[in-house]
Amino acid sequence: MTTADVKSRFEAKLLRPAKAGNDTTWAFVVLPKDASEPLPRRGRTTVEGTINGHPFQATLEPDGQQSHWLRVSSELLEAAGAAVGDIVPIELAPVKKEPEPDIPVDFEEALAASPEAREIWNKTTTIARVDWIHWMTSAKQVKTRAKRIGDACDMLAAGKKHVCCFDPSGYYSKAFRAPEAEDI
Repeated sequence: MTTADVKSRFEAKLLRPAKAGNDTTWAFVVLPKDASEPLPRRGRTTVEGTINGHPFQATLEPDGQQSHWLRVSSELLEAAGAAVGDIVPIELAPVKKEPEPDIPVDFEEALAASPEAREIWNKTTTIARVDWIHWMTSAKQVKTRAKRIGDACDMLAAGKKHVCCFDPSGYYSKAFRAPEAEDI
């Protein structure tokens, strides 16, 4: 694994989300502020590390409180020999190079229909693309998501390389937060 020199080590309790939807097999951890502070950004950021000694790579989500939270999949729980309620050692470091985000199908189709937007999209940085996609996919309603995709294509076609008016940390807009934990 290739990581930056900054590593955070801490212990945390694996929590079950109170509103997990149809998938109740995952858990999460809210990072302590001192583990989140050295990360390169308050928005989505990718890290590599270990949980209970098992290596993983994941994208941390902003918690709206200038920190991050980590979604722990059922596969990672099993591989790490851990369960909801366990207190586990975690080690994290930011990756040296943020991986390219997956482009949602609906946005890919919109880019295909707008060569001007596609041209600027291809000239943006990886971090800018992460923020664009996060802005679109964080919409709570299908209608809002569709509008954001249209707006993104319009802004990109106009030459904007960064999404405007979007707080990727959720701190100022309170748009993001860690899940509420179920009482265990």
